[in-house]
Amino acid sequence: MANRVELVFDFVSPNAYLVWWPLRELVNRYEAELDVISVFLGGMHKLTGNAPPMLRDAGVKGKNAYAMLEMDRFIAKHDLANYRLHPQFPFNSITLQRMLYAADQDGRGVQFVDGLLRPIWEQGIDVTAPQALSAAINSAGFDAPDLFARAQTDAVKQGLAANTDAVVTRGVFGIPTMFVGPKGQGEMFFGKERLGQIEELLAKG
Repeated sequence: MANRVELVFDFVSPNAYLVWWPLRELVNRYEAELDVISVFLGGMHKLTGNAPPMLRDAGVKGKNAYAMLEMDRFIAKHDLANYRLHPQFPFNSITLQRMLYAADQDGRGVQFVDGLLRPIWEQGIDVTAPQALSAAINSAGFDAPDLFARAQTDAVKQGLAANTDAVVTRGVFGIPTMFVGPKGQGEMFFGKERLGQIEELLAKG
């Protein structure tokens, strides 16, 4: 049954922000479950040989300009006008991803993403400044010192690495990737433009 969506997620991806709110609305509308799989995109790129599109396609005339046009269209369609490219992009997301992994172990991964996306991608907080990041985490209803401490444990570090390896084994090469169906067995969709296809699958139940 198509009643669950797994989202492969890294805070560093602009498309992770852009897909989040429309996907949340879609999942809620069809009363489906949403799972967040915390991965490290930099590690995924190394494992797959992939690269950020802006760098990968820099030599292709017109391709990045068209990608920006499509992004603007998506932003307009889904009323995401508060989006701002982060001033530190591409920032190192490893600590954030470890904290997301830890939060998800507590069953609060979705809530952690809900609470941190706007400060990062709308307000542009300094993700390298522990004080600024802690303030955002605490405001989201989490214990920042606890998550920072857990992010340094071997269990969390190894868990994030294992998540990254596991999704690559499932065929993932970039973000956002979504799986629709039973946990660990869903059909794969890549890109925020696949929301229509995902909706069709969710509508079938």
